[in-house]
Amino acid sequence: MKTQEIKVTFQPSGRTVYVLPGTRMLEAAGRAGIILQTPCGGQGTCGKCRVRVVSGEFTAQNGHAGNISARQVKQGHCLACQATILSAAVIDVPPESMFEHQQQILEFDTGERGGLNPAFSKIFFELPPPSITDTRADLARLRDAVGAVHMAPEFVKMIPGFLRRNGWKGTAVLSDGVLMGLEPGNTARRMFGTAFDIGTTTVVGTLFDLSDGRELAVSSRLNPQIAHGDDVISRIMRVRADAAALDELQDLIIGAVNQIIVAMAQHAGVAVQEIYDITLAGNSTMQQLLCGYDPSALGEVPFIQAFDRAQVISASRLGINANLGAQVYVFSQIGSFVGGDTVSGMLASRLDKWDKPVLLVDIGTNGEIVLAANGQMRATSAAAGPAFEGARITNGMRATAGAIDKVLFKDDVVLNVIGDVKPVGLCGTAVIDAVAELLRTEILDSTGRIQSAGDVPARLPAALRRRLVTAANGETNFLLADAAETGTGEPVYLWQKDVREVQLATGAIRAAIQILLQRSGVAAEDLDAVLLAGAFGNFIRRNNARRIGLLPMIPCKRIRFIGNAASLGAKMALLSSDERRYAEKLAAACEHVDLSLDPEFQNEFAMAMMFPDTSLDHCE
Repeated sequence: MKTQEIKVTFQPSGRTVYVLPGTRMLEAAGRAGIILQTPCGGQGTCGKCRVRVVSGEFTAQNGHAGNISARQVKQGHCLACQATILSAAVIDVPPESMFEHQQQILEFDTGERGGLNPAFSKIFFELPPPSITDTRADLARLRDAVGAVHMAPEFVKMIPGFLRRNGWKGTAVLSDGVLMGLEPGNTARRMFGTAFDIGTTTVVGTLFDLSDGRELAVSSRLNPQIAHGDDVISRIMRVRADAAALDELQDLIIGAVNQIIVAMAQHAGVAVQEIYDITLAGNSTMQQLLCGYDPSALGEVPFIQAFDRAQVISASRLGINANLGAQVYVFSQIGSFVGGDTVSGMLASRLDKWDKPVLLVDIGTNGEIVLAANGQMRATSAAAGPAFEGARITNGMRATAGAIDKVLFKDDVVLNVIGDVKPVGLCGTAVIDAVAELLRTEILDSTGRIQSAGDVPARLPAALRRRLVTAANGETNFLLADAAETGTGEPVYLWQKDVREVQLATGAIRAAIQILLQRSGVAAEDLDAVLLAGAFGNFIRRNNARRIGLLPMIPCKRIRFIGNAASLGAKMALLSSDERRYAEKLAAACEHVDLSLDPEFQNEFAMAMMFPDTSLDHCE
C-alpha cells in the first residue's frame, strides 16, 4: 500500500525529497544527502542539528530538549533529530549544523587546526629586463623573484620566449619547490582544484577555489565501468581474462572524471587549464584502475594491492583534463580491499582522536570496517555482495525513481517510493526494512525462513497474513505491492531467496566486526560510537540495521551518520597539504586484518547467518 508522500525542500542547497508524513526530519535530510551533526546520536541533548522550518507543519518530540530559546521556537527553529514532518515543507539548514562544517573547523587538544594550505601556490612576478649592467640568465632572474625552484627541461625551454612575449611579467605556479607552470598576467588569485570520490557505482567531483576554500560546483556520474560488472570482482576478473581490458577500464573512468571536470568548470566559469590540483579517493580496485595499475592480484588469495603509499601522478600522464602541470593525489591504501576511500573516511572522522572505542563502517558491495580502540587502529573488509545495492534481489534495483526505499508494517504495509511514483522494485534500504519488519512480526524466524500464513502468530493483522504467498516449490514469499499498484503491472515481492542474500551480506559484515572486536579485546557494548559512512549508510534506519544483525546491538544514540566521509576526506586533502600528511600517518598506523587468512572468520560467519532474537531501544 503506497501512502501519499510529501515534498520536502532543504535550503540553501535546494535539494528536494519525497517522504512519508511522520518521517523524522533528520532522516529526510539524510535522504537529501545532507548530513547534520549528531554527536549525541540523535537524542536531542547536544542541540547541534538545529534547523529552521520556513514553511510546513511539524511536531517536536520531547519539546525542544532545552537547546532552543523561546524566540527561536517562534521563528520556526527546531532540532532535526526531534522533529517529525507532517506536511510539505521548506527547511533552512544553517552551515554550523552540517557535519562538514564541523570537520572544517575542528580543533584538537594539541592545538592543531585545519586550515587552507593547498599543495600549490602562485606568485606574481615583474622582472627587470636584461641590460648591459644586468646580464643574469633568464632562469637566474626568475629564481631571484620566485625562489630557488626546480625547473624541468620543458619549462627551461619555454621560459625565454614567455618572459619576452609578456613584458617580463607573469605568474609562477609552484609546488614543493617545483615550477609547475607560467601564466601571463597576474593570476595569483585564480587557484582551482577538484576532489573526487571514485565509487564502484558512482563518481562524484567537487570544484574548489583554493584561494579562499569556497566550493564552486559539484557534479556526479554513474561509473561507466558498470557495463563490465556491478562489483569490483567482476572488473578484476575481466582484467585477468583480457590484458587489454585494463586500458579499456582506465579509459572509461578517466572519461567520467573528465566529463565531471568540464561540467563543473563550465558551471563555475573556470577554465580547465586553471585546475592544478586533483585529489582522488576510491576503493583499492577503483584507484588502481584509474592509475592504470593491474588489479589482477586482488582476484586471488592472498589479496595483494599494487601500492600502499599515496601516489602523486601527472594529470597529463593520466589523460585528465586539467592544466598540463596539474598533479593528481591518490590516497594511501591499507591492505587488500581496504583502500583510499577508507583512509579518506578515517581522515574525515578523525578516527585516531577518539578517547573510547569507535567503529567506522562503510557498507556497500564491499564493506570496509575500522576499529579504533586502546590506542590502536585495525581495518578489514568483507565481501557483502551487491544485495544492499538492490542487485541479486529478485525485484531489486538501485535507489532511483520508482524504487521502494522504505517499508513500514502497521495494520498493513506502508511504502515510500523515490520520486513519488508507482513502485517498480525495491532498493537496499527497503530490503533491510522489510526483513526487519518480518522479524518483528515473527513472520520470519531467526533461521531466515518466511513462514506460511498458517504458521504465523494468530495476532498478525489479516492484511499482512494475506501477503504471504506460498509458491509451488513450498517456499513462502511476501507481497509488497500487487500488480495493480506498480508501474510495471507486475507484483513486487520480497522472495525467500532474497532473505538468504540478506543473510549472506549481513553475516559477512557482522562476522568482520566481531573479528576486529576480538582482536582488540573489546566487547560490542564497550563501543562509544559506530560511525556510518557512505551514501548507503545515510539512508538505513538504525533500528532495522540492528534488528537484522547488520550493526552491533548498542543503543541507537551511539550510532551516528557521517555522510560521504570518503568525499569529505578528499576535499580536506585538496584544501590542505597538512591533511594529506595526516591521512598518510593514519594509513601507516592502521593494522590490516585479512579475513581470508583468519581461521576464526568462517566460524563467526556461520554464527552470524542467524538473525538476532531481540532488539534494544527503538530509533529511526
